[in-house]
This record gives sequence, C-alpha cells and structure tokens, in this order.
Amino acid sequence: MPAERLQKIIAAAGIASRRKSEELITSGRVIVNGQVVTELGTKADPETDHIRVDGKLLQGPERFTYVALNKPKGYVTTVSDEKKRPTVMDLVGKVKGRVYPVGRLDWASEGLILMTNDGALANGLMKASSNVPKVYVVKVAGQPDEVKLDKLRRGVSIAEKGGRRVRTAPAKIRLIREGDNPWLEVTIIEGRNRQVRKMFEEVGHHVEKIRRVQYGPLALDVPPGDWRNLTLLEVAKLKSAAAGERVPSPPSPEISLHPPKAAAKTTKPFRAPRPAPAGKPSYRPGTPKPAHPGKSTFKSRSDKPPFSERRPPAARSASTKFGKKRSEPRSFGSTGFEPKRFDSKRPDSRSSEPRRSEPRRFGSKPESPSEQRPFKARSPRPTTGKRSFVPGSSSRPGNSSRPGNSSRPSPRPANRPFRGPKRPHR
Repeated sequence: MPAERLQKIIAAAGIASRRKSEELITSGRVIVNGQVVTELGTKADPETDHIRVDGKLLQGPERFTYVALNKPKGYVTTVSDEKKRPTVMDLVGKVKGRVYPVGRLDWASEGLILMTNDGALANGLMKASSNVPKVYVVKVAGQPDEVKLDKLRRGVSIAEKGGRRVRTAPAKIRLIREGDNPWLEVTIIEGRNRQVRKMFEEVGHHVEKIRRVQYGPLALDVPPGDWRNLTLLEVAKLKSAAAGERVPSPPSPEISLHPPKAAAKTTKPFRAPRPAPAGKPSYRPGTPKPAHPGKSTFKSRSDKPPFSERRPPAARSASTKFGKKRSEPRSFGSTGFEPKRFDSKRPDSRSSEPRRSEPRRFGSKPESPSEQRPFKARSPRPTTGKRSFVPGSSSRPGNSSRPGNSSRPSPRPANRPFRGPKRPHR
C-alpha cells in the first residue's frame, strides 16, 4: 500500500477529523515506529508502520457507515458547537462508528441530511462539479408573481460572507400549493450557505419554512429526529452521483405540508321526541322508566311472590303432566321395555287397591301414624351354660365357662381381641 499523510490515516481510523489530527501531530501525541512525529505532511504506511495516538495502536481504517437523518428544527449541523447548542450528533448517538454530516442545514431548516465517515464520498458529493440535485419545499411570505419566479429560475446575484457577491446557477421552481403564503418546490445543484433564503430575499419575499426532501438519489422517508442506515444500492447510487454520473431521481415523497388538523365536531340536528301512543306513558332520557301497566314490578328479591304462585295451577299441572323425565341407564340384560307402574296417590292411577307400606328409606317422606307398623319388643335369648356379659363389668367370658377348664386367668395378652370358645367338631 502506498504511503499516505499521517493526518489522513488518523482520520480514516476514526480517531478525529483531519483538522483535529493535525493538532494531535503538532502537539506531539502521535508516535510512528517508536519515534514522536510533530511535523505536518509526514507520510506513513498503515500496513507496515506502527502508529500510536496517545499510546493507542491504530487498527487500520474503520468500517464505513452511511446514515440518512431527518433533522428537525432547532439543531445545528455540526459536530461540536461553541455555544453549546444541540447538534445533529445528539440525534445519532446510537450509530456505531464516528460519522459527520455531509453538507449543512441551518438552525431553522429541517429535512434530509446524509451522515457518513467515508471522506471520499463526502468530498465528491459536496464538490460543485458533481452537480448533485437537492430538492427543497419552501413556504414564502406573500405571493411571488411569475416574473420573480422566472428571475429565480435564471439565477440571481446573492451576497456571501465577506461582502462578495456571486451568481447562482439556474434553478427549478414549481408551485405546490396556492395561498396567501404559497408552498414552492425548489431544485438547486449548488450548496452555498443559506442559498435558498438569500435567493428569495433578492426578489422581496421572506422564507418562513424550508425543508429538504431529496438529496441526489435519496428521498426523505423517516420521521423528524429519526435516522436509518442506507442500503448497498443507495450507497452505490451516491457514489455514482459523486463521480458526476447522471442518476435518476426518486419520485417525490408525499409529505404533509401542514400538521393534520383535528376533525371538527359535528353537532347532530335536534330531533323532537315521538309522541307517546295512547295508553302508554311517555319516557324521557335521563329519567327512570315508568312501570308497565300490564306487568308487576318488584323492588327487591324479598318482594317477589313464592315460586308456586308465579304461574297458574293449570299451567303447572300441564307442565308436570307432559314434562319429560331424564332417561335412566339400563341394567345389564334388560330389554328396555318395562311395565309401567302406577301410583295410587296420583289422580290418574288405574289401580284402586291401597298401596302396601314399605320401610322408610333415607330421605323419604315420613309415614303417617296410621300407616306405621306397631313396635314389638324383642325378648332376650336364654343363656344355657354360658355366662352373660354385662357391658362395663370387669369379668369377661372365657374358656373357664367350659367344663374341665381351671379358673386361672387366660394367658392371652390384654390387647388381643376377644374370641368366643371354640366348639368341638363332631
């Protein structure tokens, strides 16, 4: 690789700009192959020479980054500001690598700005011979006539810093929106300081708002204050435009010139209430509804009548008579056709014989005293040859009750369950 100037190598590595790199060299903060270099114009080879800045070894040129930013109003297009005003660098703080703006927009202007660390591309785009078109949307005070617009299209003489006057290149101007303060689309190929504002000041109209919507092959497509990385195709088009080649411009983006207005509140026309029919009370919104003449109203749950009184007896008997019963599961071996049983207590029973009383089951209705069976006390069984055991007594019947056994206590443990005497097998 051929040797390059030291400040260019430092700027390509992303340490600082070329001007700052020159200050680093003159202050003795750069070391090349172990020797301090303080002379400007010294050349070195970044592939073979060891270059250190403040003791840190350079790792070669950094990766190029290309960013499209939508600058809002109130930011200065510079890397650092002496007056401590907000800069565009505050908006791209999350971008990887060191980037700087290509071109400038003043504090009151807004729109598209290209930011990159590719110095060759930035110099090619800002060169006057490249003729990269820049499109602005401008709102001017007053209505400029066609004579003034033709004068701007041909080019006017404006004053630059220091009092020197220069003539602008021909521009394209198109009316976008008519009004007392119309909106115009202005396309120029130069990039002088505050050029569009000075052009309209020469014809007697003040620029109220200005926004850049296109820069060469790039179009503004991000919201204010936001940014995005460029694609490889967009970078290739920018390099072609910087080389002086003619690149087709993208279609003009549809950007709202004014913020969207709030929708006006539509008031509904007053409609008179319908007349209430005869026999029906009128109801007005916001008032409690009146009671229906054919329906009874209840204020609380306790005021409701019992369930048995809610329907007439005829309806209850009809629903009971014709109601469907839940089908029960069939038992094993049943055919599904069983004889119908009739109840003597039901009015539609076919049998007049009295029903036999059955023992009471759990949950069944208790029988009347006339239907209950008389209670018979059971007599105790006679005990022949055995001792009867009285609960609560200490003596228990054991094997001693059998003949031939001694009266000594049984050797079984106390926790063994009691078993009766075994009968002899016959």
